[in-house]
Amino acid sequence: MIRIRDLTLTPDRGPRDLRALAARELGIDERDILELKIRRRSIDARKKPNVYIIYTVDVSVPNEQSVLSRAGKKCEIARDPVYVPPGARGPAPRPVVVGFGPGGMFAALILAEAGMRPIVLERGEDADSRTEKVRALWERGELDPESNVQFGEGGAGTFSDGKLTTGTKDIRIGYVFRRLCEFGADESILYDAKPHIGTDVLRSVVKNLRSRVIRAGGEVRFRTAMTGLRTENGRLAAVLTDAGEIPCNACVLAIGHSARDTFRSLLGQGIAMEPKPFSMGVRIEHRQGDIDLAQYGLRERSSLPPADYKLNCRFPEGDSAYTFCMCPGGYVVAAASQKGGVCTNGMSEHARNGQNANAALLVTLSPEDVPYPGPLGGAEWQEELERRAYEAGGGGYAAPVQRVGDFLAGRPGGPSKKVVPTYRPGVKWCDLNRVLPERLCGTLRKAIPELGRRLRGFDDPEAVLTAVEARSSSPVRIIRDGGLQSPTCRGLFPCGEGAGYAGGIVSAAVDGIRCAEKIVELTDSPAEV
Repeated sequence: MIRIRDLTLTPDRGPRDLRALAARELGIDERDILELKIRRRSIDARKKPNVYIIYTVDVSVPNEQSVLSRAGKKCEIARDPVYVPPGARGPAPRPVVVGFGPGGMFAALILAEAGMRPIVLERGEDADSRTEKVRALWERGELDPESNVQFGEGGAGTFSDGKLTTGTKDIRIGYVFRRLCEFGADESILYDAKPHIGTDVLRSVVKNLRSRVIRAGGEVRFRTAMTGLRTENGRLAAVLTDAGEIPCNACVLAIGHSARDTFRSLLGQGIAMEPKPFSMGVRIEHRQGDIDLAQYGLRERSSLPPADYKLNCRFPEGDSAYTFCMCPGGYVVAAASQKGGVCTNGMSEHARNGQNANAALLVTLSPEDVPYPGPLGGAEWQEELERRAYEAGGGGYAAPVQRVGDFLAGRPGGPSKKVVPTYRPGVKWCDLNRVLPERLCGTLRKAIPELGRRLRGFDDPEAVLTAVEARSSSPVRIIRDGGLQSPTCRGLFPCGEGAGYAGGIVSAAVDGIRCAEKIVELTDSPAEV
């Protein structure tokens, strides 16, 4: 097919108008286009309020080479490398996958379709049961420590915006997107510059993926937590669970960034770990209409999607802050997984039609910033701040909140006259400078005005801060070698966000695939595992 880049339409025009534009670039009659596929769609708002939609398309035409020789500079032959997963293998010991978030799901999918009949252990519940537990927290302040926003089918991403943006480049990314579409995601994720699924759709996607794993010979055991490992001569011999021992010589460890009890258990067994940089901060919440106006220059965005943003700043002292997981038309949600602790996350449904926009506003932290020693010092600090947020919220998993203007002025203040907080089960207005450490507050006080210069209205005094955002990244890395195995336990494959090797749904899924590939590769030579 012929690829044509930079086709420009106004927002009121749609994909049907692309055929005429493509034909003009190729110098042919529109009727000669046999097929047209959108490959990329992005928004150009640099000359607001004049906003444009920019497309890249692939078209099929007769006499392709002849047409291309006369076409404009925007046209070229479409060449995309395609990832081919490993083929089926013969009988082999069943591998274990611990955790059924993005890393564990795609590891299990690859292993199952390679005929290796993986056993998946997930401490939380299936998506439907888990949704009821999450609703109990949000509506009544009732937390199940084993099944919540962090633990359960789909991992933490199930209750998020379902963003699929990633800064990584890997041939496996296209494969991940295609399989997600197969399991129910909208096909727009294949070409949108900032693809997202939405939490409402993602719940169905993860269930469909699980069904495929089972049909291919895999097994998924919910409410089954890993409690330890049994090793022999430095090699994995079995995974220990609260339901008994599972003999195996290969295990994908995709436990997520919130399994602090599992981190401690593994460290106690001698699994090599080290502290790594991570981030903590707050959620900042604005009216979505204000973000639309700032980004598009339009009070009525019409057919444009809700606007988003991505901001960062660095100061001469070395401090830095940035926004992460921005949720247009979304909600700030309770994401606790430990009794007596409050932490936040952001979530949007596919339509992104909520009144508010929110994003994590985070301070970058190094291991040297952490007041606790050892590989798990960062996790201990996270726990401390979550306990402080719980106490400041008054219990019942209510969250402490504050207007931006009051936070910057260092006064308690009161409710916003403009932004109604979306966090449930409730909020308490207070002075966040008394809740969070100065290491965070000092940087945030510098960052908010600076980011307001980059995005008009970001520092709106009526915007709302909700504390604490402590789980944006893992503070620990479970060490692995070039073969993706733990050097202190051969056959153990630390994977994904929790192990410190990913930073979102897509990168975690890709890392799960890579770990599964290694296990398949070593199947014919088990002595190497």
